Amino acid sequence: MLIRAVLLLFVVFGGYGTAKAAAPVFETKAKQAYLIDAETGTVLFAKSENQQVPPASLVKLMTMEIVFGALQKGEISVDTAFPVSEFAWRTGGAPSGTSTMFAAIKSSVPVGDLIRGVTVQFANDACIILAEGIAGSEAAFAERMTKRAGELGLTSSSFHNATGLPDPDNKVTMRDLVTLARHIQTTYPEFYPLYSQADFEWNKIRQRNRNPLISGNIGVDGFVTGFAEGYGYSMVASMQRSGKRVFLAIGGLETDKERLEETRKILEWAMSAFEKRRLFEAGEPVGEASVYGGASGHVALVTAESVDVLVPVNNPDRLIARVVYRWPLAMPIEPGQAAGTLKIWSGDRLLREIPVKTATGVEIGSLSSRALDALQEMLFFWL
Repeated sequence: MLIRAVLLLFVVFGGYGTAKAAAPVFETKAKQAYLIDAETGTVLFAKSENQQVPPASLVKLMTMEIVFGALQKGEISVDTAFPVSEFAWRTGGAPSGTSTMFAAIKSSVPVGDLIRGVTVQFANDACIILAEGIAGSEAAFAERMTKRAGELGLTSSSFHNATGLPDPDNKVTMRDLVTLARHIQTTYPEFYPLYSQADFEWNKIRQRNRNPLISGNIGVDGFVTGFAEGYGYSMVASMQRSGKRVFLAIGGLETDKERLEETRKILEWAMSAFEKRRLFEAGEPVGEASVYGGASGHVALVTAESVDVLVPVNNPDRLIARVVYRWPLAMPIEPGQAAGTLKIWSGDRLLREIPVKTATGVEIGSLSSRALDALQEMLFFWL
């Protein structure tokens, strides 16, 4: 019987030298925050990132993931026109007093314009019109959102509407939001630039992009802001500068001004306080796993790609790499077989998790070697 086990330590990477002063601990007024490097996936900052919170307009990221996916699959096109129902008009349109593109009741709006209404104006009427047009009702669309979230690994998020208007069943975490934002930027590159459009006009009403960082010329090119009563101000943002991109979700801030200041502060810190370090080349052994019943008692483990991490420029902490796998690996073993996960830590902060695979195959061992393995396993469990 196999059990979960850890190859506790196969390598410890030294720091940059004790002559350097330790980097000061970064602090933020946000109650929750999660920040990653796009290229390596390194976690640069995390604070209560798994706490469920009300998302408000941040829900619109999931709304657009469904819409972009429907476009990519040919389910709809940018020229498809959806009608503006009375519900969409009253709930998210001009009478609602919320973010709106001012779509006229009983008119029809092309999907391409509805998308701009959401990405530029954060329009609630556009979200509902898209939801009803694609799924028949906003409720059915929200079910599709939650199902899709699960498929994307957003295990702590659920959705009950397409707008983020107050509902206790709308729940997200900062970690899930960053995962979603990164997915949208990489999976739908043809649509992502819409998030940085400076303004958009509909029904003879022109509105500037509601993301205040878009016009700041600091490198932010998406995504969305939110506000929920009792929780505060939040934002999901992506920033690119000098070939480096980061994704940030931040929430629980007391004012709009504080949200803007804290978001800028953490993004600027991300761009200046880290440097990339290569730990392993692609195909280089990162450890080995025990084998049960094979001609060899161990097999080398490798990663498919080079393993890079971002580390603080002035941080002397050692990096520790561990492999987690199910012990022992059972026969037959083929080259390139999925075997576990490489986890890289800086102090108590988990930086990255990378799948590992077997470097070679292992043939079935002799009868005597298999008997010895069986005895060793029995003694292990007995002890």
